Amino acid sequence: MNEKLLQYLWNFKVFTHYNFTDTEGNPVEILNFGKLNTDSGPDFLMAKIKIKNVILAGNIELHVKASDWIFHNHTKDPAYQNIILHVVYQNDIDIEEFKNRNIPTLELKDHIDKNIFEKYENLLKESQFIPCEKIFNTKKIPVQFHEENLLKKLEEKSIEIETDLQRFKNNYEAVLFHHLAYSFGLKVNASIFKQIAESIDFIVINKIRQNKTQLEALFFGVSGWLETPQDPQIQLWKREFDFIKNKYNISDVKIYPKFLRLRPPNFPTIRLSQLADLYFQHQNIFSKIISAQNTNGLIEIFKEIKASEYWDNHFNFGKISPVNQTKTLTKDFIELIILNTVLPIKFTYHKHQNENINDEILTFYNKIQAEKNSVIAQWKQLGLKVRNSLESQSLIYHFKNCCETKNCLNCGIGFKILKE
Repeated sequence: MNEKLLQYLWNFKVFTHYNFTDTEGNPVEILNFGKLNTDSGPDFLMAKIKIKNVILAGNIELHVKASDWIFHNHTKDPAYQNIILHVVYQNDIDIEEFKNRNIPTLELKDHIDKNIFEKYENLLKESQFIPCEKIFNTKKIPVQFHEENLLKKLEEKSIEIETDLQRFKNNYEAVLFHHLAYSFGLKVNASIFKQIAESIDFIVINKIRQNKTQLEALFFGVSGWLETPQDPQIQLWKREFDFIKNKYNISDVKIYPKFLRLRPPNFPTIRLSQLADLYFQHQNIFSKIISAQNTNGLIEIFKEIKASEYWDNHFNFGKISPVNQTKTLTKDFIELIILNTVLPIKFTYHKHQNENINDEILTFYNKIQAEKNSVIAQWKQLGLKVRNSLESQSLIYHFKNCCETKNCLNCGIGFKILKE
């Protein structure tokens, strides 16, 4: 057993039974196993469990042995402060810290079929991009394949958005803010930015959004970056944050974004400043998104957004960069936000009111260029022409939901191959 295998089993829920109990015998119901985190920090993010009739939301950390928590020095790491469950293959010791913080430990040793070890190793040796790669033919792609895939993805995203709407009293503007924050965080900081956004009552955002300095101060302060100000601008942000914190009773909890494996233009400092500018420039952003009639109308909302002047020659606090340049949103970044957040929100809002919304949303995707990433590059190597984001989003969704999981029986392409 190794930690990578344990993560796989948890991620794909490969267990002999799900009657989980913690090490003290309390039943543990896993409401959401979380999202696998491939960067630094806890193994699974945004999970949800129920124990002792209490629902907890947060992150889950996995280890082969419980003592690995100590060996990996997680105790003093602020990234691990929001742990709600410690999952281990073997509970070799009791962690006193978890007892003091009422964090349950779940041992999986009796929930895993021992034969799975060898089977999983064989799966890891599979080098093909998709299971049917050797016999794949573009002619096997069914009619309306891309449209059906994208609508499935939108429906799934819509369920996620509607769940958030229930949590936040059907406040579309607040949920839009949370999901935009998620998009601005990109892959590394997406869930962290969403946690930051959800930790702030949207009423506070509305009250201070006419003051960009205060918006930045709020985002930076919640991120824990203003404790030791190093220059006059940071001192100003700290004063503003202290004022806002006291006036609106902002929590003392800090949520720390990551810088690891990020290019400087994607540093969380720059992205949070740009997010602040978005809400400063557009006092009615939700209505603008809902009323936009075409892709250009959506792009207009984002194209003038930029980080504040301080960031022209900074990427981090107190460190002057030799390059002096306004940090605007790139075209690719804007389109990414529109594809992954704006259009799903727009679809969710209209789907119960507009019977033509499917065709209208597909038209939006059809007018945006295809994404460029490793998955799309490999589809192209198989002979596919990916002409727009409708097709690229479809292929990414299909790869994640059918090809990666080898779910060939529920695949239109697989059906044709099996039929032959």
